[in-house]
Amino acid sequence: MRKSRSWLRALSAAITVPAMAAGLLLGSSTTASAAANPGPGFPAQYAAPYVETWNSASAMASAQSATGLKYFTLAFILDGGGCNATFNGNVSISDSSWTTAINSLRASGGDVIASFGGAAGTELGLSCTSVSTLKAQYKKVIDTLNLTRVDFDIEGSALDNTTANDRRNQALAQLQSEYAAAGKKLDVQYTLPVMPTGLLQNSLNLLNNAKSNGLTVNLVNLMTMDYGSAMDMGQAAINAATALHTQLGQIWTTKTSAQLWAMEGNTPMIGVNDTTSEVFSTSNASTLESFAKTNGIQELAFWALGRDKACSTNGTLSSTCSGTSQSAYQFSSIFNSITGTSTGGGTSRTGKITGYGGKCVDVASAGTANGTAIQLYDCNGTSAQQWTVGTDGTLKALGKCLDVTSAGTANGTTVQLYDCNGTGSQQWLAGANNRLTNPQSGRCLDATGPSSANGTRLQIWDCSGAANQQWILPAA
Repeated sequence: MRKSRSWLRALSAAITVPAMAAGLLLGSSTTASAAANPGPGFPAQYAAPYVETWNSASAMASAQSATGLKYFTLAFILDGGGCNATFNGNVSISDSSWTTAINSLRASGGDVIASFGGAAGTELGLSCTSVSTLKAQYKKVIDTLNLTRVDFDIEGSALDNTTANDRRNQALAQLQSEYAAAGKKLDVQYTLPVMPTGLLQNSLNLLNNAKSNGLTVNLVNLMTMDYGSAMDMGQAAINAATALHTQLGQIWTTKTSAQLWAMEGNTPMIGVNDTTSEVFSTSNASTLESFAKTNGIQELAFWALGRDKACSTNGTLSSTCSGTSQSAYQFSSIFNSITGTSTGGGTSRTGKITGYGGKCVDVASAGTANGTAIQLYDCNGTSAQQWTVGTDGTLKALGKCLDVTSAGTANGTTVQLYDCNGTGSQQWLAGANNRLTNPQSGRCLDATGPSSANGTRLQIWDCSGAANQQWILPAA
């Protein structure tokens, strides 16, 4: 068996949490909040390193500013006691520093995955003793953080607890079904220990149980680390990924080779591993990124963002630096090369967008000048009502983009047609209740009034789920 990350994680928590104690007391007096809106979605390939929730929530913004990285995995959601979901360090899920940071990240086109479990602490599947109580705790986290993707890092003795694994898979399958019925996507992924030869039987048992419970597993993420002896860590990660491809095909027998590769994630521990003779270098990172990109592996991550800088001495095992030669955020930059620009996956589609009163989203007088009004109008099949839903989060008509005027974020800001420019003013996320959210403002596309009269201007407004904020997009 491989050695786990428990020593380093326990060290991280032991060092950091006491230092945060005063901050946690201050944080408890701030207003708890929820992450306002889901993000714009994940591309077909992306990097999402683990960010330590016992450190500052500003870590995501700092990494994004330095590298352009915009996807992160929050480590970890644990049981804070008595079947109660909290961030590591017993920080509230609705802690305002984290929800604010998540909202800012989403406004810039990014998003987060919440990871449950890990090597230290207790995963909720172990402490919540019924499917209903476990489901309620998972739902609390998903709804509070407005998540569309969750990760379950199951390792050590938790992986052998077949009762908890079955309970977890039942709860997640029910949630996935309930969210789907409400028009909301919930991707579920498992992060599992691995050897260069592939997953061990207890991990395969967990995945087979997920399938038997009707849970759709979006991704299987390998912890390519801590094998127990010195080796080429880049090649070991590639060998593990190749072995997993075969193993996944034996469980999901109807998937194509490309679909199986797209089910994979790969997470090394950068620099010096718990077994200090194992060192994952920046060269290893480049090798793995190239392999992942070529083969269509969906996710690259690493443990952990707070370690993505050099130590004063190479060879050091630390929770705050990598112990290998590197520049600051070098691993983040290398892995971020895999990140694509698609926010919704799939392919573009074109057709009418219908809304309030059965009217169509229309470019006024079929104008093509920047600033042309977007309105409701009787559906007539003209080019002014033909919208392309792009995989990059845009809505295009007549060669231009649906745009929030002057990058406004206030209620009542109108929308217009404008040259496509890649800004947050032109990002639209389809969500529950057929809403279209502009992540930059956190507000929904809305028919003013509400009115369904021809010529009614469209604007952004606080999302309410009302009929004048419901839009039917072209079929895929």
